[in-house]
Amino acid sequence: MGIVASKKPPPKPNPYARRDPSEYSNPPPTTTLTPSAAAAAEEKTELDKRFGFSTKFASRFEIMEEVRQGHFGYTCSAIAKKGELKGHKITVKIIPKSKITTAIAIEAVRREVEILRVLTGHPNTVQFYDAYEDVDNVYLVTELCEGEELLDKIIRRNEKYSEDNAKEVIVQILNVVAFCHLQCIVHCDIKPENFIFTSKDENSELKAIDFGLSVFLTPDEKLTEIVGSAYYVAPEILQRSYGREADIWSTGVIAYILLCGTRPFREVTKADPSFEENDWVSVSCESKDFVRRLLCEDPMRRITAAQALCHPWLRNHVKVKLPIDVLILTLMKEYMRSSSLRKAALRALSKTLTEDELFYLKEQFSLLCPDANGGITLQTIKMALTKNATAAVNGSRVLDFLDPLNALQYRRMYFGEFCTAAISVRQMDALDNWEKRARSAYDIFEKDGNRAIVIHELASELGLSPSVPVHTVLREWIRHGDGKLNFHGFVKLLH
Repeated sequence: MGIVASKKPPPKPNPYARRDPSEYSNPPPTTTLTPSAAAAAEEKTELDKRFGFSTKFASRFEIMEEVRQGHFGYTCSAIAKKGELKGHKITVKIIPKSKITTAIAIEAVRREVEILRVLTGHPNTVQFYDAYEDVDNVYLVTELCEGEELLDKIIRRNEKYSEDNAKEVIVQILNVVAFCHLQCIVHCDIKPENFIFTSKDENSELKAIDFGLSVFLTPDEKLTEIVGSAYYVAPEILQRSYGREADIWSTGVIAYILLCGTRPFREVTKADPSFEENDWVSVSCESKDFVRRLLCEDPMRRITAAQALCHPWLRNHVKVKLPIDVLILTLMKEYMRSSSLRKAALRALSKTLTEDELFYLKEQFSLLCPDANGGITLQTIKMALTKNATAAVNGSRVLDFLDPLNALQYRRMYFGEFCTAAISVRQMDALDNWEKRARSAYDIFEKDGNRAIVIHELASELGLSPSVPVHTVLREWIRHGDGKLNFHGFVKLLH
């Protein structure tokens, strides 16, 4: 699916591209069935459009007025005639089965229902009640939010937000994104149209309402289909290799517009936001740093949703709901697989951690349920996932993803080692002070970890292929006098 263009020119200074609900005929792939394979299969057999949902929609609900129209469905308000919801107004998303024309589209409907069930109960996602079907339609029944869409509110204000008001919005969006990522869900279409206020009250909660493009994705996997909306799409999506980091970029675009009143890019493919506009003059340095780190072009250097919630600009907000950061588990896995020399280099780098970085790590360490002795083990990590995640995580491949942490069955990891294991070198080297910090870490490494190493041993440490001309690549990484790593070799080892 390509990027969906806007229907009409957006008003200034809110250059959003309004977009219809998810296009079920061409969602992002999550199965091994390719579109061409699906089409070939459908030529031979007629699609079975029975989902196994309840068929009692007509007897339980009365449809009232249409509230939103899209290419592949429409949304109406309705009232419950019986059951626990009797007398209550609800929202129903109606997907005509005539629009569901491929096996992939059938899978997309099933996936959206599953994701809604996984996320329901979170305060910033719409409450999902049930899915129904009849011969003609699929019905997704959710709570009725009577407030306006975030986009409409931004347009109505027609001016940039104060920092406090922007925080109120951004922290709730990040709460959703962080929770999705813990459940191994990538939203894939974060934008103001997909968030709505629960009521017309000025201080009502903000909720995510559309998960039609969302997919399940473990930390080791990548998506390749181009999806999303113009001006919010992350650069790596256009390169057809992306993961959960794409949601962070889209959140950064929203944050930029709230604080500045204009979009960060003149062109969709441009990925270099400017903070030199006059509108940024009165904005705090903390908020600029926050937005800049969300809009880092390299997804590996971009902060996560959990890190964003721990950023100094946001972390004291009363609505912050911090979950376990999946990145922590990824970094711990890499650490456990590392050589003793690289662990020594990371240990030296951990001595340069700032108070803000330590704040985030302390929060994450506490979420991993340290035992009475103050350490974490594989058991406490699994307990933490069970406590903070849903059945989608507990039954997914994430537990397999934890296999490299099996060594923690037999020993504890204390906070000092955790700080070493949970360092993201790629994020660190995106900071302005990286060179200074790396040299400080190298000085520590020289005293407490550096040792003589031959070229072939270093090549093995780095996992280089035998076909690589080792001497050519590595001869500048080792000091000729004592055979130890020089600064350049130290930095390469960290990466």
